[in-house]
Amino acid sequence: MECRVCSGKLHGFADFGRQPLSDHFVLPGDPAPEFFFHLAVGVCEDCSMAQLLEEVPRERMFHESYPYLSSGSAVMREHFEGVAKRLLATELTGPDPFVVELGCNDGTMLKTVADAGVRHLGVEPSGGVADLAAARGVRVRKDFFEAGVAAAVRAADGPADVIYAANTLCHIPYVDSILSGADALLRPGGVLVFEDPYLGDIVTRRSFDQIYDEHFYFFCAASVRAMARRHGFELVDVERLPVHGGEVRYTLARRGARTPTPAVAALLAEEEARGLTELATLRDFAARVAANRDDLVALLTGLRDQGARVYGYGATAKSATVLNYCGIGPDLVAFVCDTTPAKQGRLTPGSHIPVRGPEAFADPYPDYALLLAWNHAEEIMAKETAFREAGGRWILYVPEVHLVGA
Repeated sequence: MECRVCSGKLHGFADFGRQPLSDHFVLPGDPAPEFFFHLAVGVCEDCSMAQLLEEVPRERMFHESYPYLSSGSAVMREHFEGVAKRLLATELTGPDPFVVELGCNDGTMLKTVADAGVRHLGVEPSGGVADLAAARGVRVRKDFFEAGVAAAVRAADGPADVIYAANTLCHIPYVDSILSGADALLRPGGVLVFEDPYLGDIVTRRSFDQIYDEHFYFFCAASVRAMARRHGFELVDVERLPVHGGEVRYTLARRGARTPTPAVAALLAEEEARGLTELATLRDFAARVAANRDDLVALLTGLRDQGARVYGYGATAKSATVLNYCGIGPDLVAFVCDTTPAKQGRLTPGSHIPVRGPEAFADPYPDYALLLAWNHAEEIMAKETAFREAGGRWILYVPEVHLVGA
């Protein structure tokens, strides 16, 4: 198979088998067949880009009823408010600045920009969440961002100082059109800033559930630099972020426009020293993940046989990979609690575990809770102290299977 970035040869390193759409929560009794695809990952021998081997059509994933909300976590709301304030202080300082966000979701970041009176535009293909952003006073275009859309935005609004994307660029296989669009839309000194899950953290933490249909690319500094250079850009800054289990914020500018910070060279050197994109490293990661799967299934099976109650906590998109790769169904996890109304009363994709509202978690408390939203562990455990006080224990599977609690 060929790399979507440079047409180089791909080498597979991890295979998670038959998987459903990660955000397609089904209604009980719905006769419509679920869509499944083969979830496997490879790495390019030329540009080092890790990527899925099968592409899921974008319209199947991002649509009117897309259920994820950026504002659903207090930690993420604070994070995006901080991003907005930082951009306002450092990049949006000209006489009439303009920022475009790709995949603005419900407008959590752009709301702060709008409140500051700065020109902005969110480009969001999922109509339901785009409507939520508009209701918050954010200017939104319902569309997939690509070169043609970028040209239309520039014709209507002029050049952008910043194009920003969070947990979006890694979703887009046709990244060549994104970078061509960025080149067309940005002013001469403008920057493309994006943050996405970091391959280095996925490998270190064995957070294999970051691999699902919506995440097509798994970026690192080396692969982003190679990708940027193919389109006349340069990687000029990187910043490690603690959110979502470990991300990196990348800043691209046109070649020669800015001097790369020392952080870029440092991260590139770290990746080379650890052999991050070498096939042996990535296949070792896959072997360790398989061991995690076996340990988790053994633990849950043993708890079931002992008569223990186990609930899931957080019907996240990435939980689809865990539940389906491990073969976990309602016989091992009675139901999953989640705060998103659009998911409640439905069944988890593929595994068909019922999703219930957060009030069900304490009615009564389970003996164990499988923390599927482990990237929000600190926030969740602080909120659910009564569960631990009642003797409940959390089950986590990153970086290995372990218990937390009484």
